[in-house]
Amino acid sequence: MYPLINLFGRDIGTYALTSIAGYLLAGMWACRTAQKRGHDDNDMIVALLLIAAGALIGGHILYGALNFHLWRHFAGSILPGGSVKEFFSQLYYLFGYLFGGSVFYGGLAGGYIAGLICIRKKRLPLAEYSDMLAPVIPLFHIFGRIGCFLGGCCYGVESRVGFIYRQALLAEANGLRRFPIQLAEAFVNLLIFLLLAALLRKNALQGRLMALYLLIYPVMRFLLEFGRGDALRGFVFGLSTSQFISLLLIMGVGVFWLIRALRQR
Repeated sequence: MYPLINLFGRDIGTYALTSIAGYLLAGMWACRTAQKRGHDDNDMIVALLLIAAGALIGGHILYGALNFHLWRHFAGSILPGGSVKEFFSQLYYLFGYLFGGSVFYGGLAGGYIAGLICIRKKRLPLAEYSDMLAPVIPLFHIFGRIGCFLGGCCYGVESRVGFIYRQALLAEANGLRRFPIQLAEAFVNLLIFLLLAALLRKNALQGRLMALYLLIYPVMRFLLEFGRGDALRGFVFGLSTSQFISLLLIMGVGVFWLIRALRQR
């Protein structure tokens, strides 16, 4: 589609632009929600900044971990007899290749950890902030998946219904009509956001909206993965990495709900 847009003589990735737009919109929604519920929006801003940093780091770390099997192949290509400048140049390229991409679940884990640390350090109400931040994730994710669609990553399977990429960043995505799985996931995230936002306004399931998100999204992601056409992130026991992580999250949240129910009894 349109992986790059030329602005002021420079090529800028559309994924970066859509992600920035999503982060700003999600941030404004979170700050406004915090104000309406009687919280300091400055605390929310600090939490969002740290969550964004954690998500950025976590997404790249998991991407590198999933591609770590390539380390030996590329490390062997580094010439030990070259100059120090050449060595570090090749090492920089190696790390850029291995950690240059991002995986959503890694970003989710990194953002969750960073947010939890921030909330604990600032002594903010954990349950309330957890509920307010739950809808922020799918709201941001909508724009992220639109960016994936425009860039041609995370592309769908070959299909009679869909779009043909001509300029996708991943060469293997080009030339075939592919189902727009990225847009399908963006729509699913929109529905999840509307549901969580409505529950938050009604003060329903207080302290459990994040757990609800971590149950609904993995179920939908597990099903949507069957429409993915790329195999870049590998497979575990016949399932894609994201499907395997989704199953772990579903089981973990199931245990959480069970323990909570037993405690209430």
